[in-house]
Amino acid sequence: MGLQRADLADRILGGWLGRVAGNMLGKPVERGDYWTRERIDRYLRQADALPLTDYLPEPPPGADEAGFELRPEWRQCVRGRIHGSCRDDDVDYAILGLHLLETHGFDFTTEQVGEIWLLHLPILQTFTAERAAYRNLANGLGPPLTATHDNPYQEWIGALIRADIFGWTSPGAPRRAAALARRDAVLSHSGNGVYGAMWAAALIAAAFTAHSPREAIDAALERIPAGSRLARTVRRTAALYDSGLSWSDTLTELEAETGRLSWIHTVPNAAVITAGLLYGAGDFTPTIALTVRGGLDTDSNGATAGSVAGVLCGASAIPTQWTDPLEDRVRSAVFGFDGVRISELAKRTLRLAKT
Repeated sequence: MGLQRADLADRILGGWLGRVAGNMLGKPVERGDYWTRERIDRYLRQADALPLTDYLPEPPPGADEAGFELRPEWRQCVRGRIHGSCRDDDVDYAILGLHLLETHGFDFTTEQVGEIWLLHLPILQTFTAERAAYRNLANGLGPPLTATHDNPYQEWIGALIRADIFGWTSPGAPRRAAALARRDAVLSHSGNGVYGAMWAAALIAAAFTAHSPREAIDAALERIPAGSRLARTVRRTAALYDSGLSWSDTLTELEAETGRLSWIHTVPNAAVITAGLLYGAGDFTPTIALTVRGGLDTDSNGATAGSVAGVLCGASAIPTQWTDPLEDRVRSAVFGFDGVRISELAKRTLRLAKT
């Protein structure tokens, strides 16, 4: 594979930092039915924050009258107020996945994923498909019924946001990363929900050795069914990019094609992530900025795009305005991990990485 240990360590740390920073950037505007692309950019213009090169600014004067209603946690997530990361499921699942691999190794079973959830994650910190699967587990059901019984969220984005750890620990091995992610995903998802996890894990694994975001995207596409709606949408995003269309016009086209799906569905969010990676061109700041400005599930999309971009460039190349406010620590609902250092999570991930 050719990666030296120091380079691998820098890229894994970059993945963790990118995930946390991208999540924090998108968290104040996480509500895709309200925070549309247009509303996000109106907010940024009123705050004199376009182009976006840092965390979101505080609400500008007149924000309430203009209809800018940020999430309640915004005071912990805007520039100048950040002291370590907020707690969020987008980071909790990366931590939980690390604990899974440390406990059971790479031969873990889907049943063991469920046991780890029940032992280490409070149910009220789960949402949509994960909440449904958790409830099914508590009621004595096992996979695959945990994913399919009374669960209308099977193709939403939850499994995709759990996939990073399988990519970080499979550097340059997207096939293995996708297989691990699938074993985790089927606890709570089916169809495109599972493919989204496989795609994200493969994308991150490929980023360790890819020369560009496009190369990583192409490698990840090979790991999901070519006829799936997810694969068709990712290919469509790349084709629009190749045609010379602007980022904004590309997303407008994609919205017309996927707009009937929920703003938390895997497919439209994968399009936003893909566009952010392509138009960000491997540069960390425009990648996460464009991804979050793309709307939908902004914190989840920012986290995944940040993870990929962080692996591509390494922690040493991430601008300090993103990393310094994190103060090398995260809040987490995972038992035993609240306040853990990001650098410690990266070191533990490095020990597991199979090269």
